[in-house]
Amino acid sequence: MKVLLKRFSVLILLSLTLVSLACRKNTPVAVPGPPPAPPAPPPPAAAAPAPTITLRSDNTAITAGQSATLIYTATNATSVTISPGVGAVQPTANGTRQVSPTAATTYTAEAIGPGGRANSAGVTITVNPATVAAAPPPAPPPAPVNRGPDAATIFRNTMTPVLFDYDKSTIRADQESKLLSMASYLKQNANVRFTIEGHADERGGQEYNIALGDERAASVRRYFSGQGVAESRMTVVSFGEEKPVCSETTEDCYQRNRRDSFVLQP
Repeated sequence: MKVLLKRFSVLILLSLTLVSLACRKNTPVAVPGPPPAPPAPPPPAAAAPAPTITLRSDNTAITAGQSATLIYTATNATSVTISPGVGAVQPTANGTRQVSPTAATTYTAEAIGPGGRANSAGVTITVNPATVAAAPPPAPPPAPVNRGPDAATIFRNTMTPVLFDYDKSTIRADQESKLLSMASYLKQNANVRFTIEGHADERGGQEYNIALGDERAASVRRYFSGQGVAESRMTVVSFGEEKPVCSETTEDCYQRNRRDSFVLQP
């Protein structure tokens, strides 16, 4: 009986060993795969465009004391500088600058941008010395002066008495042409200042005639003012019957005394 048990145990052990070997033989062995591909590099960044700059002048030869205008044009630039003596300029795309060199000078422009920098060709402005104007010839001797009447005589001959009707201070129609001629003379001689004297004939009381003479003088002043003669040039005074030009008791004498006369002020 012991021998049978021992053989049975060996058989069981052998069976288990075979089963174990069979299981091990059927289990697949994992084979490692290829390594993952590295990531693709990023595309290269596009290069910024290079700047450009040109410089010219509206005049390359000037006379001492004059100016010339520099004209620049740039692309792809964030700053533009003109040398010598000008410095940074705005706007950067294009513009002008005035220069006044005292001697021959060569100007250049530089443009700087994200794509680098660029320099223009030089522009030379020459400066010519100022010419000295020749002295003018001496003036000829003055021509002999043909002396005519002096200002006082011209005034007296032009500003003749203006006549009025009896007991009236209005301008008579037959006196208007005379007044127009006087106004023209006064406008042509703006420095002439004068007094208008109002007069009356002997008829009527003294106070009445003073008032009448004042009205006659004021009437002529208004007329001249309406013709463009400044009132500040005219003074008005009335003498009534105190300064007659004649003393006869005739209508002709009365008419001559009813007047405005004119006196030139110094």
